[in-house]
Amino acid sequence: MTTAVAEDRLVALEAKLDAVSHQLEYVAAHLREQEARRGMWDELRRDLAPVTAEALDRASRELDEVRVFVEPSGLLRMLKRVLRDLPYLEALLDQVESLSQLGADLSPLGREVLVAAMAGLADLEQRGYFSFAKGTKGLVDEVVGALGEQDLRELRESVGPAVQALKGLAHPEVMQLLQNVGAELRQPLPQDGGLLRLLWRLRRPQTRRGLARAVALVEALGAAPGEAIPTPPTETR
Repeated sequence: MTTAVAEDRLVALEAKLDAVSHQLEYVAAHLREQEARRGMWDELRRDLAPVTAEALDRASRELDEVRVFVEPSGLLRMLKRVLRDLPYLEALLDQVESLSQLGADLSPLGREVLVAAMAGLADLEQRGYFSFAKGTKGLVDEVVGALGEQDLRELRESVGPAVQALKGLAHPEVMQLLQNVGAELRQPLPQDGGLLRLLWRLRRPQTRRGLARAVALVEALGAAPGEAIPTPPTETR
């Protein structure tokens, strides 16, 4: 009985010793890890010591240069304001990132627009628009130099009637009439056939209508400003 109890106590003691041994091993391993980390930090500190010293020296020189312009109280106030406005700065940075992303998304579209614009300019240059604009510069200079203040005033007052006159000419029958007149003027002069031949041509309806228009044109040219032009009587058969 006593032997069994002694053996149980011995087993329990061995178990406790094993647990203590494991704990000691864990502590020793942790101490070795701490020592290794401390050695790494010491080595890093030794490596960074020259760099840190140079950085502090440079910062000291830079601060000496701006010490005249910056007061410690103002620098501290600026630092407090920056810390207080950090949420706004973060929002601003988010917007800048969004704009940068938008620019990256729009860059292909911008390239396409630029290519289309360059193609349009090349087409205009090939069709002679730029040469026309360059050639009209001298003409515009001469017109500007020739027109005085009074001329410009009269020209401005005559723009309205000129536009109305152009609107009156912008009719198909008027354009056809001008084309017919231009085509006839390009024809060679007819041979002199005598007065009787001319009188014979007066029998043609086209000739009579032309004479009627010529007489109406002469009346319009002779009418005073504001004077009503009499309407020609209707032809009776």
